[in-house]
Amino acid sequence: MTTTTEVAGSKGVRVIGLLTLIAGIIFIIAGGITWGSVSSNLAAEKITVSDDAQHFGGQLVDTPWEAWFQADIINTHALHASEGKTYAELPQDDPKRETVMTASFLRASLFTSVVAFGVAALVVGLGVIFILIGWALRRIGQGPAAAATATPAAARPAPAATAPAPAATRPTTATEPPAAPPAAPTA
Repeated sequence: MTTTTEVAGSKGVRVIGLLTLIAGIIFIIAGGITWGSVSSNLAAEKITVSDDAQHFGGQLVDTPWEAWFQADIINTHALHASEGKTYAELPQDDPKRETVMTASFLRASLFTSVVAFGVAALVVGLGVIFILIGWALRRIGQGPAAAATATPAAARPAPAATAPAPAATRPTTATEPPAAPPAAPTA
């Protein structure tokens, strides 16, 4: 005789799954808006990548890669103008100091935009993960795909019989008196 039991899904798990799905969608939207905002603000500055940059020469800076390579070439130009010295290494009365300082500020601004792009991408990625987790929780909350079955103990075959341990070595329990020592042989 076999008994089949259907296990009901958990409404609480399904609700948490739905909230996680919604959070994932919000994260994807927020990350996309942030990426677009940073990109459009960079484009509004009308910065073009220097022609002697390693990549993207002549292109409008509106992606993290273009911002990175423009910041890199600004550093190259500043070091060339200052004969390899950084802002901190130049004497205070050196006229090149202002050029190197401006280059440093520009680089910091471009690298800040690269970080903002990275955070936006991270938020989109987290949104995707939240959606997957929410979907999985909703599936788990629906209950199992197959019913659980159980066989009653009476229908199961009896385990193989084993011989009891000898009385002298068999452990005793609180309800069982201790075994008597073996009888001495008689002559």
